[in-house]
Amino acid sequence: MNKTYKSDAFAAIHETASDMAEAGLMGKQTLRKFDSMCLTPVSDLTPDEIKEIRLRVRVSQSVFAQYLNVSPGIVSQWERGEKHPAGAALKLLVIVGKKGLEAIA
Repeated sequence: MNKTYKSDAFAAIHETASDMAEAGLMGKQTLRKFDSMCLTPVSDLTPDEIKEIRLRVRVSQSVFAQYLNVSPGIVSQWERGEKHPAGAALKLLVIVGKKGLEAIA
């Protein structure tokens, strides 16, 4: 999966850091610092925020679920607060919230 950066400038910085690490000029710990600085941060979303993201991109729960590779029932549970997205699903939600469905389509 492609990495999502805060901006094009951060993408360039991270690419340079990755190349330096690959060449043995930078350690793994330093590269992890660049990861946390350059990559899009993931934060918890409330049920209302999840629903607002879905409504903003104008899709049903079923279609939204297909984009996120989860079941429609899970999307419904997220929007009701019965379950909370984590891991890759949460990252995708944050990306869709910032850049729209086109970013993951």
